[in-house]
Amino acid sequence: MGQWLSWVKSNEKKLLKILDDLAKKAVETSEELVVLLSDLKNENSLKKIRALEKEADELTRDIFSELNKTFITPLDREDMQRIASKIDDVIDFTDGIAARIYSYRISEPPKYSLEMAKELVKATKEVQYMVSKLQRIKNPQDMIDHCRNTSDIEHKVDDLYRDAMKELFMSTDAIHIIKLKDIYETMETASDRCVDVADVIEDIVLKYT
Repeated sequence: MGQWLSWVKSNEKKLLKILDDLAKKAVETSEELVVLLSDLKNENSLKKIRALEKEADELTRDIFSELNKTFITPLDREDMQRIASKIDDVIDFTDGIAARIYSYRISEPPKYSLEMAKELVKATKEVQYMVSKLQRIKNPQDMIDHCRNTSDIEHKVDDLYRDAMKELFMSTDAIHIIKLKDIYETMETASDRCVDVADVIEDIVLKYT
């Protein structure tokens, strides 16, 4: 019986460790997007973002595989699946931003994109901090505060998005509008997914404390 309990405990730690690794990939990917937007000729950044996205997909598969094998999970199975899925979405959309910049042959960073990317880094760091604390929630209010921080960052991204749209639609170049609108919308969606993670974590904090 003791051996079984220790196996469950180690399995729980493994699940939360993979989840934390995935959250760290989100931070790395968003940071690399800032590097790319600071110098669009940096092909290494494009390659690194693509590699990080593939690594994140593997981690997400590992989490779902472990959840399927584990009878007792440290948190509700559905909550862990949602966190993993939404963090993976953040990384997918960040990779999508880089892919669009390459595919659309964007030669200059769109005006608001670098500032939005820097806000996305802040959001992914909030997510990673919260995920790292899931193993033992010592301070529920601290977790709630970081959930609020993520929401505040998302509001800032929304403001930047609105400013970007307002300025973009002053252009008469329809193709230019379509390309940049797609990039800005993808950046906003990546930020939204960080808030989705924060919402799940806030529910967890309220349930378990």
